[in-house]
Amino acid sequence: MPEPRRFSAPLIAALHASKILGVRAGTAPHRFTGVWVVEVKGRVFVRSWNDKPTGWHRAFLDEPRGVIQLTSGREIRVRARRATGARLLDAIEAAYAEKYDTAASLKWVRGFKQPRRRATTTEFVPSR
Repeated sequence: MPEPRRFSAPLIAALHASKILGVRAGTAPHRFTGVWVVEVKGRVFVRSWNDKPTGWHRAFLDEPRGVIQLTSGREIRVRARRATGARLLDAIEAAYAEKYDTAASLKWVRGFKQPRRRATTTEFVPSR
């Protein structure tokens, strides 16, 4: 099986530096939703807080194509896929704790460790 596509090093650096990422699932035009983004070993991950039936996470499950938007306004087409594996999920949690380390962020970082939120971990890969 071929190696999955990866984001460029400059894009990974921009995502690593960014606190908020805009996501839009599917191909129909609609608004972007802001999510917290982390990078682990050059891979890009997000987690859903609410996992509502009409939310971005469920939309990506139905249609894995979408777009991410950097704070600069740059838009990149992506495919979403579930992230699995205890070691990877633990590394993602550590990345959230390291990146979002303010007192105000602590509640959210702890909340992302809950099994129902951990189960929503999504990886974005570049789309063709």
